[in-house]
Amino acid sequence: MSLVTPVELVDPREVGPVHFIAVGGAGMSGIAALYADLGLAVSGSDRADSANLTMLRGHGVWTYVGHDARQLGDARTVVVSSAVREDNPELAEARHRGLRVWHRSAALAALMLGRPGIAVGGTHGKTTTSAMIAHVLVRVGTDGGYVVGAPLATGESARLGAPGSPFVVEADESDGSFLQYPARICVVTNVEADHLDNWGTPEAYADGFVRFAAGAGVLAVVNVDGPGGVALTTALAARPHVTYGTAEAADVRITDVSHDATGVRGTVRLPTRQVPVSLGVPGLHNLTNAAAALVAVSALGIDPDAAAAALADFRGAHRRFEPVGEAAGVRVVDDYAHHPTEIDAVLAAARDAVGPGRVVACFQPHLYSRTRDFAPAFGRALAAADEVVLMDIYGAREEPMPGVTTALIGDVTATVLGADRVHAVHSHRAAAETLAALARPGDIVLTIGAGDVTTVGPQVVDALAGTSH
Repeated sequence: MSLVTPVELVDPREVGPVHFIAVGGAGMSGIAALYADLGLAVSGSDRADSANLTMLRGHGVWTYVGHDARQLGDARTVVVSSAVREDNPELAEARHRGLRVWHRSAALAALMLGRPGIAVGGTHGKTTTSAMIAHVLVRVGTDGGYVVGAPLATGESARLGAPGSPFVVEADESDGSFLQYPARICVVTNVEADHLDNWGTPEAYADGFVRFAAGAGVLAVVNVDGPGGVALTTALAARPHVTYGTAEAADVRITDVSHDATGVRGTVRLPTRQVPVSLGVPGLHNLTNAAAALVAVSALGIDPDAAAAALADFRGAHRRFEPVGEAAGVRVVDDYAHHPTEIDAVLAAARDAVGPGRVVACFQPHLYSRTRDFAPAFGRALAAADEVVLMDIYGAREEPMPGVTTALIGDVTATVLGADRVHAVHSHRAAAETLAALARPGDIVLTIGAGDVTTVGPQVVDALAGTSH
């Protein structure tokens, strides 16, 4: 995978018919649905049928299973993701015909033209923050649109909204595509080194965020609770920006924080007023995400008290501390965390929510390169749990690397927790059985990672239910 180069945008109503390659992906499917909602002729292909393809057919998208050059039909624009290889027969045919080929970010960016756009970027928290903003836009009656990285409570991850209304997108930095969006407001939730397989160095990665935030048409909104955000604001000194966080130096400061099993509460101190915020999702990180949402929507003229009232019934996005089920007095929760800082946050949230119980964590590392780069930090972060189950690495797009295994993480965790509380498993079934055996009434079991560890949680619930009879 390489960094995406921004391209000139065209009014989306003028680019059809449009064909999407790998249309079943979480990001692609929502964009394809919105192009169909605009009234364009839209088709798409993917290697296998899926629930997303079924959803797209409901929007009038003509879908294909498998890839074949003939499936382009009379398309004038072809949209691809970073996962689509140049030897894909449909992409090769599009190049041969000289068709417009857009990365998915360009197709999404075109939907923002003529609308007050908010782009939410950051190493962590961008999905939840963009989902919070989307939730507010819908609840306060703006008829706004959105494309976020995980479905909201409505089951939708994309909504077109009305012409001229606000539009929020989750801006992915992993491939550099976040530089494509014509946003009036850019939110940066934090900056920590990641995706070094693509960016090369932490310095190059951080510079990408400088360019992202500097591209804001009106305002950059930056979290300064970490050194990456502080460094970013220094680089933005000559551009309009506002800072937020728990830090005393923040322009918008979070105070009076309290936690219990139902969620988190606090006060967001805006320049003109203090806004109490009560969330039904746990963790200081979510209160921080809510502060970013309040700042962003306030910059669009939305009343912050109305926004805070809307956030009171926000229940999170898919795979963000998402309840899976409960059995035998044990709650099972699934989370997408796949970076050490994200694991710190989700384990802290679990600790706030579990009360006197224990936190039993199952982690599946995502990517060999990320495991290689951050193994000690992963190990230290996981040591905040009471028991840790480690699965094999989910390689995704990468081939195995010599010497890079989950043991690099487990050895570090074991030095803190003790070897008897770190359990290595090599299958999903073994993970579920081990978790069910470890869990006690009052505990929270967490499945954590960006791979297919999400399938383990339901198996744990079933196993616990079987033991409770």
